[in-house]
Amino acid sequence: MSETTPTDFEDCRGVLRVYKDGTIWRSSQPSFNVPITPNAAVEWKDSVFDPANNLQLRLYKPTSLPTTAATATTKLPIFYYIHGGGFCIGSRTWPNCQNYCFKLATELQAVVIAPDYRLAPEDRLPAAIEDGYTALKWLQGQALAEEPDTWLTDVADFGNVFISGDSAGGNIAHNLAVRVGAGSVELGPVVVKGYVLLAPFFGGTVLCESEANGPVDAFLNLELIDRFWRLSVPVGDTTDHPLINPFGPSSKDLEPVALDPVLVVVGGSDLLKDRAKVYAEKLTEMGKKIEYVEFEGQQHGFFTIDPEAEPAKKLMEVIKRFIAENSS
Repeated sequence: MSETTPTDFEDCRGVLRVYKDGTIWRSSQPSFNVPITPNAAVEWKDSVFDPANNLQLRLYKPTSLPTTAATATTKLPIFYYIHGGGFCIGSRTWPNCQNYCFKLATELQAVVIAPDYRLAPEDRLPAAIEDGYTALKWLQGQALAEEPDTWLTDVADFGNVFISGDSAGGNIAHNLAVRVGAGSVELGPVVVKGYVLLAPFFGGTVLCESEANGPVDAFLNLELIDRFWRLSVPVGDTTDHPLINPFGPSSKDLEPVALDPVLVVVGGSDLLKDRAKVYAEKLTEMGKKIEYVEFEGQQHGFFTIDPEAEPAKKLMEVIKRFIAENSS
């Protein structure tokens, strides 16, 4: 048998290979080989939110809770962090995700919920979107349960929820915003106050300027973007699918959708920058409450790649302000 050559498979950051015969190999190791930084100021635990698909989420909370003048414990906002990975790779367990969630919990003084979701190509879209919705319904179940998980319910403010997503997770957050804003979701005591889209992974059959002319050595280059889409787009469809291109030829008209406030964040050197900018501009023209923040010279995912760098610290302040301005 001849030796396997790189052209025999599609490679995604060394942790996923899809061979021409359909065979799929996944590494048990993360693509970001960084140490987990212990944080004594945060407690965390895992919980199953979808037994049918064996999906878990990771919960984080500060060990010391703020108190009011009357010394009563103040309940904390809930902040979802949906990981990225082009819908093909990534996990709540990856160290870059865990380290960032530690920072979110302490810096935002929030309960952080980091759900996993089914990955492509084994489970193509819309599986990941549905799993994001299931993770949100899980929270509703906790709010209504006769015997809830008090580790969560004793400190969480179910009326003060923010949904954030990084890259592919930002796409999931957008699609949840549309579903909630369209009134097709009943969440009971769970009230979403806003969405934070961190370098959202949107696509389209026509390249935007930043994709077409972006550097080939970018952290997320066009070749990898195309590969992620080839592996995750619904069979027989294109990147103009409504879940991928919010303003594609068959996408839902978002003008009548009652979107909650949305913060859109992007790096100035990210190939996805123009898609995020156009997304924010079009929603603003529709009268939606949209804030667009661009960090000059920053690459895709700069905030998790180097969370101690000044741009990542400034981003945390932006998120903190957005939560304060839109909280109860």
